[in-house]
This record gives sequence, C-alpha cells and structure tokens, in this order.
Amino acid sequence: MKTNRRCRALLAVSLNLMALLFSTTAFITTHWCEGTQRVPKPSCGKEKKTNCLNYGGNETANETNQNVVHYSWETGDDRFLFRYFHTGIWYSCEENINAAGEKCRSFIDLAPASEKGVLWLSVVSEVLYIMLLVVGFSLMCLELFHSSSVIDGLKLNAFAAVFTVLSGLLGMVAHMMYTQVFQVTVSLGPEDWRPHSWDYGWSFCLAWGSFTCCMAASVTTLNSYTKTVIEFRHKRKIFEQGFREEQNFLDQEAIKYFRERSVQSVTRAGEVSMDSAGVRGPRLSPTGG
Repeated sequence: MKTNRRCRALLAVSLNLMALLFSTTAFITTHWCEGTQRVPKPSCGKEKKTNCLNYGGNETANETNQNVVHYSWETGDDRFLFRYFHTGIWYSCEENINAAGEKCRSFIDLAPASEKGVLWLSVVSEVLYIMLLVVGFSLMCLELFHSSSVIDGLKLNAFAAVFTVLSGLLGMVAHMMYTQVFQVTVSLGPEDWRPHSWDYGWSFCLAWGSFTCCMAASVTTLNSYTKTVIEFRHKRKIFEQGFREEQNFLDQEAIKYFRERSVQSVTRAGEVSMDSAGVRGPRLSPTGG
C-alpha cells in the first residue's frame, strides 16, 4: 500500500512539474499565434534593390532583376509583401522588411481599447495559474518527502488536489480570454498589423498541454486520496468485524463458564440441604447389636 501511494504521489509531482514548466514557457514566449501580414513593398534605393517598387528609376539597371516591380496601377498583389509575424501575451514580433532581424511591439498596445480589460484579466489569471501550480507542487513534494504519518500525508494530498484543480480552471479561463482578445484584435487592430493569414503556434500548444498535465495531476492526486481513504475504511471494517467476532466468542465463553459455575453451585447447595435434613446413609453400631 505504501509503495502504491508513493508511486501515485511521484506521478502527480511529475505531471505538476511538467504543467509548471509548460505554462511558464508559454507565458514568456511570443508564439501563441503566428502567420503572415500583407504589407506594401518599400521603394527601391541604393540599399534596397530586391522586393521593392521602382517609381520611375533606372529601368535598364533593374530590368534583369525579377524581384523589382515597376510601379503601375495594374501591378496588383505584386506591390505587396507577405511578412512573417508571431504574437504572444506581451509582444508581437514581425519580420523587418528593410533590414535583417525582427521588430517587436507591445501586444497590449495593439489590442483595441474595448479588449484591454479582458487582456489584463487574462494576464492576471495566467500569473495566478502559475502561482497555484507552484503551491500545489510544493504541497505534493511535502507529501512525498516529508510527511511523517499517513494522516498528515492525506491532509497535504487533499490541499494539493484543491490548489491544482483551481489552477487548472484559472488556466483554462486565461487561455480562452487571450484567444478572444487576439481574434478581436485581428479584426479591429491597427491596419499595419492585421494578419493576412494566421494560425496557433507552439506556445499556444504548450499552454493547453500545461492545462492537460495540470488536470491529470489533480485527478491523480484525488485518486490517491480517495484510494487511500477507501483502503483505510476497508481495513477498519475488517478490524471491527474481527473484533465483533472475537467479542462474541468471548461472550459465549463467559456465558458457558458462568452457566457451569451456576450448575455447580446448585449441585453443592442441594447436597448441603440434604445433609442438614438428616438424610444420611446407615450407620453401624460399635457394639454390633
């Protein structure tokens, strides 16, 4: 029993640790959503000779370069670039078309004013989610390594399960609120940021993976608590049943003993009463006559 409890506790601690690592990584990274943005090509210049628009410059110098677009009203989509971007809770980063690398800006500033409150509530929920995961992990470690008795272990187990369930619910709410804010920002955000196409990234997958591990840890902890309580009740029931049987056996032995004593007492009382009434056997005369 003790070995099974320890294995279940170790599994719950491992799942909780995975949930904590996944949630922290997702919270600080910027790959919740990613895709492409449709932006106009920059003007060609001395430093920019590819993926640009030529507004009446030297056409002979650029006629062999297929990445240079000669400006006209009929160029259509050739006038635009599709740059890669990725967005997290804190920042949105997009590819820099004028130089190497990326440029980032605050996603909180990009969100519409009507959604800023929901976004901050999502941030607070994410922080509480991570904090409750830390509390649950600490309680599970105390139960696994420092619980001196089974009763103390059960108490720590119950509190760890409660904190883990609460953290999972907060994490689910936080992820859903962020998804809502991002979808509204796609429609109502700044025109120079609105995505042409987008999808969820690996940070988003880590966030929901963290939620899955968190709920699995809480279920494992509750299962360990319930199974331990059931085992104790079963053992108590067996003990009480054996105690009753032993008590009944002792009672029967006591009844038998007192019954025999009472029979012996009655027999002795009858003999005494017969002696007192003069009922004795024939007595021989010493003279023989």
